Amino acid sequence: MKTNTMLRFAAGALALLGVSVSGAAQAAEGTVVPPHNNWSFSGPFGKYDPTQLQRGFKVYREVCSNCHSIRLLKFRNLAEEGGPMFSEAQVKALAAEYKVTDGPNDSGDMFQRPGRPADAFPPPFPNPQAAAAANGGAIPPDFSVIAKARTYERGFPWFVFDMFTQFQEQGVDYISALLTGYKEPEHGVEVPAGKYYNEYFPGHIISMPPPISDGQVEYPKGADGKAQAPETIAQYGKDVAAFLMWAAEPHLEARKELGFRILVFLLLFAGLLYFTKKKIWSRVEGHAVTH
Repeated sequence: MKTNTMLRFAAGALALLGVSVSGAAQAAEGTVVPPHNNWSFSGPFGKYDPTQLQRGFKVYREVCSNCHSIRLLKFRNLAEEGGPMFSEAQVKALAAEYKVTDGPNDSGDMFQRPGRPADAFPPPFPNPQAAAAANGGAIPPDFSVIAKARTYERGFPWFVFDMFTQFQEQGVDYISALLTGYKEPEHGVEVPAGKYYNEYFPGHIISMPPPISDGQVEYPKGADGKAQAPETIAQYGKDVAAFLMWAAEPHLEARKELGFRILVFLLLFAGLLYFTKKKIWSRVEGHAVTH
């Protein structure tokens, strides 16, 4: 609620200054800025939604993992506090579904074994050359920190307000928008063979074909038999973006909690210093008056 109020205040301030909101939102000429979504983890007190993270992991596993690795994430992380909150049994069963290269054995050979919770997610390709060969020469980026690595310039004066609203969702806004940004190229734009037009991708020409479609991933059903969330491209994009944000910053909630405690401590410390100064200097001033 406070964040929304501050954003409305920011928009009003821009209007008073004669700054166009749409103009300020242009990151660079020819670039379309992703629309801002409401995220459960935004703001200084935001938290991840475990249910959304579980849905996002399902989208990543069934769609994105066919091309994109997530090498810094281990199976056991899925059961940690502040994350998707899968049970240890679920994580153990999930890990066992994967084959992990291990070794060497006593004969000096590498071998395949079922995954364990301590293992990292195995990559979809054995090496970058194989990844490039399977994707028309383009190597799909690793998704471990993609939500923090992808960003865009918000421009003045938005970055000033961002310091107060704790805005750090450029990456997730970009990822969710990218999945919905495939469209017919604008008039006069030529798309090379094997490439695609995406209005949110820098330069608009992207090697990745549209990865997902409505109804492609089946979400868990609730008690009423309906899916937890709409099975649409827009919802898939939001859910997988939230999951990738958690993968990039799994300790976000702990960091925010620590930051709040430090802020409270500094405020109390500043108050103690102020009253200590008042007490000490009141004696000095009183002594000076008597003399």
